[in-house]
Amino acid sequence: MSIKVEKTDNKNELKLEFTIEAKVFEEGMKTVYKKNAKYFSIPGFRKGKVPMNMVEKFYGSEVFYEDTFNEIVPEIYDKAIKEEKLDIVSHPEIDVVQMEKGKDLIFTAVVQTKPEVKLGKYKGISLEKNKYEVTDCDIEHELEHMADRNSRMITVTDRPAKLEDTVVIDFCGSVDGKEFEGGKAENHELKLGSNTFIPGFEDQVVGMKTEEEKDINVKFPEEYFSKELAGKDAVFKVKVHEIKEKELPKIDDDFAKDVSEFDTLKELKADIKAKKEEANAQRSKNELQEVAVKAVAEATSIDIPSGMIEAEIDSMVQDMDQRLAYQGLGLEQYLKMVGKSMEDYKKDCEEPAQEAVKMRLVLEAVAKDAKIQVTDKEIEEKMKELAAAYGRKEEELMKNEELKKNIEISIQSEKAMDYIIDHAKVKEVVAKAEECNCGHHHKEKKEKKTTKKTTKKEDKTKEEKTTQKK
Repeated sequence: MSIKVEKTDNKNELKLEFTIEAKVFEEGMKTVYKKNAKYFSIPGFRKGKVPMNMVEKFYGSEVFYEDTFNEIVPEIYDKAIKEEKLDIVSHPEIDVVQMEKGKDLIFTAVVQTKPEVKLGKYKGISLEKNKYEVTDCDIEHELEHMADRNSRMITVTDRPAKLEDTVVIDFCGSVDGKEFEGGKAENHELKLGSNTFIPGFEDQVVGMKTEEEKDINVKFPEEYFSKELAGKDAVFKVKVHEIKEKELPKIDDDFAKDVSEFDTLKELKADIKAKKEEANAQRSKNELQEVAVKAVAEATSIDIPSGMIEAEIDSMVQDMDQRLAYQGLGLEQYLKMVGKSMEDYKKDCEEPAQEAVKMRLVLEAVAKDAKIQVTDKEIEEKMKELAAAYGRKEEELMKNEELKKNIEISIQSEKAMDYIIDHAKVKEVVAKAEECNCGHHHKEKKEKKTTKKTTKKEDKTKEEKTTQKK
């Protein structure tokens, strides 16, 4: 086998011409024949027992060509790329020049290579690091979430239904006096305010009492999924069987004992604070790393080959598909729900894919320039963590060369980010507190606002008294 490498007119692109000896191609044909012999059927021969020369006479030698190409080329291609030490970043565009029994197999492959990275300044850059304080409001929020998770539903009989209640209802819908499919149910649980029914339906259930019956008039939205009902007026006969409200536990020492390993609310609050501080520290680190790499990337020049962007988009699509699978959805199904095509989705991925590839190349360039190394011990330690996390044997994972390489790249990238930050001028700034609805921050603002008004009133009174004296 021989390979000829030449540059094309396009940047970061090569044209490779492979010549594979005729005898190698013929051996490949024999291998393909043995694998597929059972499928050949010729009169006078038992199926699967037709000699290779008879298959060639009956169907022509060409019947083996495509499968033979696919049988022998991938291994030869990969071996040649390694021997030539080519850093290929795209799938090859194959063009067969000659493929015939008794002759050398000749084909070309146009590929894209990893681009040159003209690294910008990465030492001594100025960065801001967000510092997130844990407030009383944050702790109260978490306690409220814990209380909500440990709440129970109780039946109420002394008042009508209100928003946030869960009602158990029978309903039967009709359009123009005729019932429609899917518009009828008994003992259906509905949380008022969840907006799971047609607009206006839940609002009219509010105020109904247990065992009360009522006709509810609504209009289906114009964009309703059922064309037969879209934009139509409908009447629902509704009967309320039960009204239930959420009862939250009292947040005290007993609550702390029930929901945690702590004996007092004070200890639980301290634990919540410690965990939030740890989470905030990780958030600050992640944000700083992102800002640091973006700053270096902006000062770096790279002509990214289209193949790298396409590969990254494919990876993003696959990742999204896997994440949706955990929710019982497929990507195609999800895209139909949001009214997008796969082409639209891939187009949306282009910009983030380009940014991801550039950052990866930048970190790789920083690691090379700063002579950052990853040791076998570091890779083994990460392997142990993965094995423990996924219940796999460490020895089994260590055999996966692709996984080992990915782990090495991941560790190297992390070290490169740390290197940029360690050699940067980092200024810590207290991040602005996020708005919340528990009343703590808002109360402080109201009190301050009230104080200012009172001060102005007092000033006005003082002015009037002074004028009167004069």
